[in-house]
Amino acid sequence: MRKVRAAVIGLSLGVVACTGVKTEPVVDKETQDRYKYGSILGGEGGITLFGPRKRTNPEDGQGIGVNSFLWRASLDTLGFLPITSADPFGGVILTDWYSPPESPGERFKVNVYILDRDLRADGVRASVFRQERVGNDWRDAGVGNTTATQLEDAILTRARQLRIAQTAQK
Repeated sequence: MRKVRAAVIGLSLGVVACTGVKTEPVVDKETQDRYKYGSILGGEGGITLFGPRKRTNPEDGQGIGVNSFLWRASLDTLGFLPITSADPFGGVILTDWYSPPESPGERFKVNVYILDRDLRADGVRASVFRQERVGNDWRDAGVGNTTATQLEDAILTRARQLRIAQTAQK
């Protein structure tokens, strides 16, 4: 019992002795700037409350998390589909199911992923899903191998048009 009491007293004295010691955390310059300027998301290209930490080129899409031309082109290309979710920071656009009026027995859904801040051919990926009605149920059906590629090409073509239009205005 004495040993336990001695251990508790020794531990208590050790804790009390350490309370008066002030230590300053070691923080690098980027972390200090993040706290100083109020970064919301942090990291390179994060949103700041009082403006960006460095000057950015408006053509490279730095205002949002992905390339602005690819983002706008994706929304324009998918304009006929009902958009379920659009995340400009993550670069993800998800649509809901859509049945074309000319074929009500099938429906489509598209997911678009913008992968880069640069306007590049490999900066966008699309996934297309198709279902067919069987009785009252919808069953998954195959989509042609080139369908997603054709959609990606349409997005890239629209992105190039948007970029050309913007540079012509300057």
